[in-house]
Amino acid sequence: MPEPKPFERLPGNIKPLHYNITLQPNLVKCVFHGSEEIDIEIKEATKQVKFNTLDLTLRDVKIRLPSGEDLVPASTEISTANEMAILTFDETLPIGTAKLSLSFDGELNDKMKGMYRSKYTSVSGEERYSAVTQFEATDARRCFPCWDEPALKATFSMTLIVPHDRVPLSNMPEISRKPHESDPNLQVVKFGTSPLMSTYLVAVVVGEYDFVEDTSADGIKVRVYTPVGKQEQGKFALDVATKVLPYYKEYFSIAYPLPKIDLIAIADFSVGAMENWGLVTYRETCLLVDPHNTSASQRQWIALVVGHELAHQWFGNLVTMEWWTHLWLNEGYATFVEFLCVDHLFPEYDIWTQFVSNTYIRALELDGLKNSHPIEVPVGHPSEVDEIFDDISYNKGASVIRMLHCYLGDQDFRAGMNKYLTRHQYANTYTEDLWAALSEASNKPVGEVMSTWTKQTGFPMISVSSHQDGDNRVLSLTQQRFLADGSTGDNNMWMVPISISTEKNPSKVVEEVLLEGKTTKVVLDGISSCTWVKLNPGTVGYYRTQYPPEMLAQLIPAIQTKQLPPLDRLGIFDDLFSMVQAGHTSTVEVLKVLRAFEDETDYTVWSALHNCVARLNQLLSHTDFHHNFAAFVRNLFRKISQRLGWEAKPGEKHLDTLLRSLVLGQLGLYGEESVVAEAKKRLLAHVANTVTLPADLRSPVYKTVVSQADEKTYEQMLKLYREADLHEEKDRISRSLGATRDPNLIQRVLQFAMSSEVRNQDTIFVIISVAMTAPGRSAAWAFFKKNHQELLDRYEGGYLVTRLIRYITENFASEEMAAEVENFFRDKQIPGTERTVQQSLETIRLNAAWLQRDQDAIKKYLAEAAE
Repeated sequence: MPEPKPFERLPGNIKPLHYNITLQPNLVKCVFHGSEEIDIEIKEATKQVKFNTLDLTLRDVKIRLPSGEDLVPASTEISTANEMAILTFDETLPIGTAKLSLSFDGELNDKMKGMYRSKYTSVSGEERYSAVTQFEATDARRCFPCWDEPALKATFSMTLIVPHDRVPLSNMPEISRKPHESDPNLQVVKFGTSPLMSTYLVAVVVGEYDFVEDTSADGIKVRVYTPVGKQEQGKFALDVATKVLPYYKEYFSIAYPLPKIDLIAIADFSVGAMENWGLVTYRETCLLVDPHNTSASQRQWIALVVGHELAHQWFGNLVTMEWWTHLWLNEGYATFVEFLCVDHLFPEYDIWTQFVSNTYIRALELDGLKNSHPIEVPVGHPSEVDEIFDDISYNKGASVIRMLHCYLGDQDFRAGMNKYLTRHQYANTYTEDLWAALSEASNKPVGEVMSTWTKQTGFPMISVSSHQDGDNRVLSLTQQRFLADGSTGDNNMWMVPISISTEKNPSKVVEEVLLEGKTTKVVLDGISSCTWVKLNPGTVGYYRTQYPPEMLAQLIPAIQTKQLPPLDRLGIFDDLFSMVQAGHTSTVEVLKVLRAFEDETDYTVWSALHNCVARLNQLLSHTDFHHNFAAFVRNLFRKISQRLGWEAKPGEKHLDTLLRSLVLGQLGLYGEESVVAEAKKRLLAHVANTVTLPADLRSPVYKTVVSQADEKTYEQMLKLYREADLHEEKDRISRSLGATRDPNLIQRVLQFAMSSEVRNQDTIFVIISVAMTAPGRSAAWAFFKKNHQELLDRYEGGYLVTRLIRYITENFASEEMAAEVENFFRDKQIPGTERTVQQSLETIRLNAAWLQRDQDAIKKYLAEAAE
């Protein structure tokens, strides 16, 4: 293949100042017409003007000079490969200001990028389309020609020409509305001029919507737009948003800078949500709450997503990264802050403990691979940007900021944030600007410490040993990079803030030290050798801890008696599990420690245990003794399931509701007969409309029943899917269909995923649900190989495709499969998926090595446990 030319950013000789844009979407023909005038500043005399455009037809291009003279380009070259237009003029454009004007036409595409169409059914039952935009990272250029780079901020005035009976929305409030001069069915709606902002944050929506509104305590008008007739479903998000804005105002000491904010539910949406300034777009499942049909876990998720997108209004929108290399600044930070705000609004969620099991652990898992990447990745071509919207940018980013927050303390952290946001508002920044502000506020070497976490791949493993010196306990700490294959690899060093707790006061940090070199010693006064000592209390430090057997043995009873807080119980277990995966410890050790958790009652601890059980399940599904593992898991979960039962108790804690769903789901999956029978009984009553299944139990019940399903049950589930009106319910059903083990039904589920009954945004997740079972794994891979071209055409690369590739490949466990996956992708150039494929190959080979290393010992242990 010819080497592609290296990617080049736009030249810096021309800067946009203001865009005056008019867009007229045709919602029947699914095309749009637009025109724009862009005030530009010519910084160097030039004959060429370059800007971004893609999939647009340009017309009537001219530049007006301050003298009033209009210049028409001698040539207009459109480079699709570079997503660029190059205007060449016969005469030189002088330094100064000018006005570029042009008209353009485009398609309302079905790719969920640029300005696209989203299908919905009107109240009268008619199929219709709304027009929606999604521009991050580099798709504003598909809607209007522009300088589509985050650092090229400008102001925007938007005008929409739309049918009278449609709702038009943009970033700013509407300022005027009048009938169209020549078409009485149309109206011309003008919006206020935006502050200085990046192109990727511009947004437009035209469709049929209802809304609920309120005003926040700090005077911002907040609206949540819902499908027609579903205003009720917007109330929860409205309540969260109106409380979040004043919280952030106080936390950042900066008011929200726009007069309004709209949150809108979109039927077809590729990501979860997008933080467009003043007009935040969401998947329906990330915004709408139906009081009767939304589960507690979904409600919690919606609170987090709303908190995340609103954090971006400051961090990302007011202050924006200079280039996509610094994407983590936006995403890692907003991910950290969403937990701060949800913890403030819903203390009963115990959300920081859940942060560890859902965010921190997922980051460590990916980051233990050699094919991980640093938080800051040099990004060139736009296709490379999609690939870093991953667990490193979001979850590792948030985890290292949480560690930094703990290291600095809340007061200095907030002071530094305010400095950063005030100093750079309406401008662009590099990561170093954030470190500078936090250093000034705290007088700590933030830049030195943090660059070891953002510029290097991976994280350290801290090995600890201990000896007694009279009454004092002396700990020796040593760091080396942790790698999932157990190798010692490079000599990377991190500056690691380490804290320590002891048995005397389990929830108090007794010692803090910054490990700057390879090793250090810590003296704990008056701590005897017969009590436990724990590193990383609260599981805040982004590292793994390796204890010697005697120190680990002292911690186990403190897990059983729950003397250790939940975050420490799950931290110890997860670290141990990672040592097993890396071959530092036998898997049998983990199985033994798992049994110490039989009396565990905390949801987050169970959630972390479930992550590890799921990994073991994927691994052991390749063996002939998987049934013994299933019996082991049933025994593990039995006690807690008896404590919780099927029925919610009056006044029950939020976390117990989440735990019941997790536990019943696990027992159903591993074939606990009483749970399977009860699930079937409850589904029958639900289908017959005699007793409605509580929303929190639907997912576990659906999956349990489908895992045992015949044709008749499958048809019943499809009927439920077709009758469901709430997107969350459709999602729950479609994602449980993959649990089937019947080869014929597996094929039917895969065909169903690609059918018009499933929205493009959801197709990927239905296929993934098939790939997560042992019988479905090979079928999903074969299906992908056969249909990959159709899938690529459907999404044109992007985030959804990388996610699909990861989940349908990474659970294999043999060198033969690694070779097959490698060969398949070798001659298929799929832009933006290269790193994901490398990570999957590494994971398959790690699985194979793990199985080879430990399967005999596991088989023996499980056989003895079954006796």
